Amino acid sequence: MSIKNKTLLADTSLLIVAISWGCTFLIVQEAINSVNVSSFLFWRFFLATILMYVISFKFGIKFDKNSLICGAFLGLFLFGGFVVQTYALKYTLSSTVAFITGTNVVIVPFFMLLIFKFKVSKFTIFGAILAFFGLYFLSGANKVGIAIGEILAFICAIFYALHITFTDKFIKKCNIYGMVTMQFLIVSILCLFAAIFFSQNSYGGSKILGGLEISKNGNFIFAVLLTSIVATVFAFFVQSLAQKYTTASKTALIFTFEPVSAGIFGYIFGEILSKGQIFGAFLIIIAILISEIGNTVLKNKKT
Repeated sequence: MSIKNKTLLADTSLLIVAISWGCTFLIVQEAINSVNVSSFLFWRFFLATILMYVISFKFGIKFDKNSLICGAFLGLFLFGGFVVQTYALKYTLSSTVAFITGTNVVIVPFFMLLIFKFKVSKFTIFGAILAFFGLYFLSGANKVGIAIGEILAFICAIFYALHITFTDKFIKKCNIYGMVTMQFLIVSILCLFAAIFFSQNSYGGSKILGGLEISKNGNFIFAVLLTSIVATVFAFFVQSLAQKYTTASKTALIFTFEPVSAGIFGYIFGEILSKGQIFGAFLIIIAILISEIGNTVLKNKKT
């Protein structure tokens, strides 16, 4: 398979990942009515860790030290993003958090430039800026101030941007199985710690230890299975593999399709999208197309 076809396949795979994440929003919302957020994240990533280890064992994959270290590093970024985003939701609107978190699309190109001296094409930068405005309209966050919630959401965006940026760097020198498995293990351990010592018990969960809880609720069980298999094992493995053949900046841009798919999925199940939100989704799709087509034309001119 040619490099061009591999890049196209990678971009398509990342789009599928973004859609899978967007389609789990409503399902996760139902699940965290049964247990607290840290407990849910622990069970999700704990199961994902077991699944990734079993898959690796099945294929006879041996974990090397470098891949485990890189995976642990990425796990810290991923955990930081999840936790800070959760706390941000306590202080400001979810639409505002979604919008500010999505600004990682414009942060990643600058991280690639500042940290790794990687040049970013004008099409990618233009696409990122256009997607930024698309996120603004899609989220409905027409009043974004500078308070604790907004600051936390921006820190979350930085964590996610760092995760994408360093995945781009590490995946080229790591064993993907070891890196992803360790990433999940670190997140599950930290979520376990957060659940036991810093979380309050919910109304529906059964207490295990401290704030750690579990539930027999069908929505909870279904959400844990779906998110661990599809939105975690499949999604992060595919992201890591795809970033071998595409750029970090384009990855962040494609991931802006996550709220678009969430909006479409919500609309199917009765949520109403305003004209502004539809316009925002349209801008994001256009931004992805501009970046994809523009970079393809640029490559063809060079060759």
